[in-house]
Amino acid sequence: MYLSICCFFLCWAPALSLKNLNYSVPEEQGAGTVIGNIGRDARLAAGAAGGGMLPAERGAPGGGRGPKSTFRVLENSAPHLLDVDGESGLLYTKQRIDREALCRRSAKCQLSLEVFANDQEICMIKVEIQDLNDNAPSFPSDQVDMDISENAAPGTRFPLTSAHDPDAGDNGLRTYLLTRDDYGLFSLDVKSRGDGTKFPELVIQKPLDREEQSHHTLVLTALDGGDPPRSGTVQINVRLIDSNDNSPVFEAASYVVELPENAPLGTAVIDLNATDADEGTNGEVLYSFSGYAPERVRDLFSIDPQSGLIRVKGNLDYEESGLIEIDVQARDLGPNPIPAHCKVTVRLIDRNDNAPTIGFVSVRQGALSEAAPPGTVIALVRVTDRDSGKNGQLQCRVLGGGGGPGAVPFTLEENYDNFYTVVTDRPLDREAQDEYNVTIVARDGGNPPLNSTKSFSVRILDENDNPPRFSKNLYVLQVPENNIPGEYLGSVLAQDPDLGQNGTVSYSILPGHVGDVSIYTYVSVNPTNGAIYALRSFNYEQTKHFEFRVLAKDSGSPHRESNATVRVTVLDVNDNAPLIVLPALINDTAELQVPRNAGVGYPVGTVRALDSDFGESGRLTYEIVEGNEEHLFEMDPTSGEIRTLHPYWEELSPVAELVVKVSDHGKPSLSAVAKLIVRALAGPLPEAGEPQVNGEQHRRPHWDLSLPLIVTLSTVSIILLAAMITIAVKCKRENKEIRTYNCRIADGSGGGKGKKKKISKNDIMLVPSEGEDSRGPLNVMNVVSSPSLATSPMYFDYQTRLPLSSPRSEVMYLKPASNNLTVPQGHVGCHTSFTGQGTNASEAPPSRMSIIQVGDF
Repeated sequence: MYLSICCFFLCWAPALSLKNLNYSVPEEQGAGTVIGNIGRDARLAAGAAGGGMLPAERGAPGGGRGPKSTFRVLENSAPHLLDVDGESGLLYTKQRIDREALCRRSAKCQLSLEVFANDQEICMIKVEIQDLNDNAPSFPSDQVDMDISENAAPGTRFPLTSAHDPDAGDNGLRTYLLTRDDYGLFSLDVKSRGDGTKFPELVIQKPLDREEQSHHTLVLTALDGGDPPRSGTVQINVRLIDSNDNSPVFEAASYVVELPENAPLGTAVIDLNATDADEGTNGEVLYSFSGYAPERVRDLFSIDPQSGLIRVKGNLDYEESGLIEIDVQARDLGPNPIPAHCKVTVRLIDRNDNAPTIGFVSVRQGALSEAAPPGTVIALVRVTDRDSGKNGQLQCRVLGGGGGPGAVPFTLEENYDNFYTVVTDRPLDREAQDEYNVTIVARDGGNPPLNSTKSFSVRILDENDNPPRFSKNLYVLQVPENNIPGEYLGSVLAQDPDLGQNGTVSYSILPGHVGDVSIYTYVSVNPTNGAIYALRSFNYEQTKHFEFRVLAKDSGSPHRESNATVRVTVLDVNDNAPLIVLPALINDTAELQVPRNAGVGYPVGTVRALDSDFGESGRLTYEIVEGNEEHLFEMDPTSGEIRTLHPYWEELSPVAELVVKVSDHGKPSLSAVAKLIVRALAGPLPEAGEPQVNGEQHRRPHWDLSLPLIVTLSTVSIILLAAMITIAVKCKRENKEIRTYNCRIADGSGGGKGKKKKISKNDIMLVPSEGEDSRGPLNVMNVVSSPSLATSPMYFDYQTRLPLSSPRSEVMYLKPASNNLTVPQGHVGCHTSFTGQGTNASEAPPSRMSIIQVGDF
């Protein structure tokens, strides 16, 4: 066995390489003949090549001999003749190979295989079947009868039947010999056709004489080129007959015609013309194919016997045979005709009648991560085209590729021998598209070009590559003041396009402060749905708005996050009634004195009120509701200024009692009323525009009415500051006397004397503590006043066993706390332990303060 191995390596992808192996094996080898070892010849990196044994010869596998090799046949041109052992990589025959039956007239007989070795190497294998001289040349029959006119001139040629030898190359038909020519009348001329086949022609060497000898017997021998050569013979019986004097003559001995392979049936190939100088029937010419024309020629073409026109009869295929030779003879109708012969060579022109063929050698199994880098191999593709020349030149691409909008992120890279790899050409994004239908388009260079397509699917796996994204960068929530703690304010929404845990979003509030107070005492957020709830009741007059940041975080690893700002705007509610500050009221009454004869339009006085609310709730309107039935006065509804409306008002009513009402524009509207007593003052008329209030004239015509308000507020501030300093000094002095004292507000321990201070639910905080009595442990809550109170914090203990979930309408009684109460950090008060004179707190009679309808704390 002759082995010829030519192996080269070309790396087209990170995980694939291509190797070419060439083998040869003589024909007639029996089944099981080993042709070669692919694993050894290709120098594969994986395990052993099986020790040169076929599967039937190899015993049980011996464990522990290294990694196991795998060989998988991707394509086999003759699966019934050749195969590859999947473990050892041995290439062997499956049955006896007859080259003549397999390749017939082909000069080179070759089989091809494509083997995928160890899932990383592709071996392109070519096996040449070597010819043996096992066939002798043979003729179609044992003898041939020929009629030759006796007047055939020397040099006249007669084609003889050709011998056929199935062997190829040197073992094929080599030459012909003519024997038993006793008189030297004939000779043999061996010629070659365009496809290389040889055919004999009988040539007349001397003039023939039928009367001298009417029959001649010749032996034609065909020899091949084998060693030793084989031969075949045929007997030629030549009968000399009388014939007319002239034979038909063609215009040329041979013709060459070019014809497209897809020529339709009936297409004219050539119109032959042969002339005969004889007259009558001896000059009438009939055309036909030569008696030795192949059957394939008769199937593909037809000839008109009268005109010599050759037409297409069958389907022409360039890929089957690109060159066809037609032997035509012309015979007259005279006695003993001598036919004339010519050869018509038809060259077929290739047409683009075969579309490209696309085959997937290997396709990536499973889904592809969206984090896969550009250049990741997805599939190995092979594209072929049976056409030749420009019609077989291929252009391949991925449908929808190129990087434009909507393009798939894949491209083709050409490697070798029409092999392509499908690779990613840019980063993938599952959120943009989670599955691709990759379509390979192959186009040849014909005119018009032919296309072929083939598709496969690629599914993209999710990675945590997207942070949660809020629908807004800033959320604005509005809540009316005096809301209930726990009230729903609104929601934030962050979406994460990732899947599963990578797209599961949780919410939290980032640390922050409103003033000096932690944001966690103001609001809370539901970690699942982003709902925001109030943790306290808001007061517009104290806090008009505040901001905090909400963090959205996914559950991926590592996680991704983002944040958004939430602005809570507290809406003003009309919860403050107007407060009349001018004129100064005593028991809601003030007296105004106006000179007699003041005249119409004289300013009696101005009523000024304040409202802590804002907007419409803080806009005030002034009016006289009672005491002005005779319309002696008028009041400006905006400024609150009162002027005289009647010139003789003092005569009609020397003392007028006016009830003035100040109303805001809230919903519902709140108001305040005051009673103004206007008296006529006897005496000289003051300067114009200067009214008298409370017996004192306004000495300046343009007195600023806001000045008394400023003076009043300043006075109140100084008084409060002095009170705070006094309390601080008192606490410090009592501390030096070293006695135990529970600091309490006089309103809570004064036995109900004086006006009690009102405590709202915003001024109270509950602090849990523990205690015991004779009946067992007590559930005690310490009530701590809020720093918002003007006085120091107060501490009280529950005197009831009511649970914390009691309804809001229940009454809870509080007493001053004992001296062992722990003051919560951050609340500064004067709850101090010391000893000294006075009674113990436990011995003092309990002083109780009731808080009606305390909210849920």
